[in-house]
Amino acid sequence: MKAVLIQGDGIGREIAESVKEVSAELETGIVWDEYQAGAQYYEASGKLLQDGLLEAIAKDGIALKGPTATPIGKGFRSINVLLRQHFATYANLRPVKTMTGVPSRYENVDLVIVRENTEDLYKGIEYMYDQDTAHGIKLISRAASERIARFSFDYAKKNGRHKVTAVHKANIMKMTDGLFLESFQKVAKEYPEIASDSVIIDALCMKLVTDPAQFDVLCAPNLYGDIISDLCAGLVGGLGFAPSANIGDKVRIYEAVHGSAPDIAGRDLANPTALLMSFEMMLKDLGMKEKADRLQDALMEVIAQGKETTADIGGHASTSAFTQAVKERL
Repeated sequence: MKAVLIQGDGIGREIAESVKEVSAELETGIVWDEYQAGAQYYEASGKLLQDGLLEAIAKDGIALKGPTATPIGKGFRSINVLLRQHFATYANLRPVKTMTGVPSRYENVDLVIVRENTEDLYKGIEYMYDQDTAHGIKLISRAASERIARFSFDYAKKNGRHKVTAVHKANIMKMTDGLFLESFQKVAKEYPEIASDSVIIDALCMKLVTDPAQFDVLCAPNLYGDIISDLCAGLVGGLGFAPSANIGDKVRIYEAVHGSAPDIAGRDLANPTALLMSFEMMLKDLGMKEKADRLQDALMEVIAQGKETTADIGGHASTSAFTQAVKERL
């Protein structure tokens, strides 16, 4: 089985190596097609993506991606947005769960954010109306809204979740967010066994930091989904514990959502947990649930014991030592 591996920038090479070692220890049989992308590759080659990368993802159908930076002032859009739009990976899936050993203000967070990934303000339809006025267009379609709602309910049904909540601002944006909410409510009727409700985005943020346990699956348009994904990561210790998957009909791209941390790159200090957790999601989707569960158990044991953890969560271990500890527990 082949899968594309994009190391990315900064610490990407180190945490990608961690995934390769764990994959071999688990005997997944995955053969990695490795490609470069990001700001560092651009500086070296003048190209944002290595030739053949898009074709390899299309052929393999699966990719695992490390953090990438966007060249500043070069006129390039985010590589993440580029890949999502090129492959129409319409659903961004972000599970968020508290872990023993990770400092957090909460003990009972276990929720999933499903973010519509292809439209809204992230379509990038904006222009200067005049020299003093910028205009951006918020694009919401019935087709994309119903599709992401149906994905959310299907995910809930498949994974034993009990409630799906629509996130919106339909009280103010009555046409765009109103259409999103209307589409969600229409789809919800097809799943009477799963509870559904809706919440206005600003109220949601307050409710999340007050009692996140009241939510199960959150279904959101692109911009709101992006914001609350990072907020929810903060509930469980930060982006270092936030895996994600970008899912389309033909391609799935799994990625750590944290940055490239250039200040510690090459120093064997990075925490590979988020990319390993993204790899865990990938294994489940590839039908390797037993291996995914073993990886999850090993990660949780290492982090809970706290003896071989990285500095970001109070430990003193290197990236390679943390990886070795996970491998030993496998």
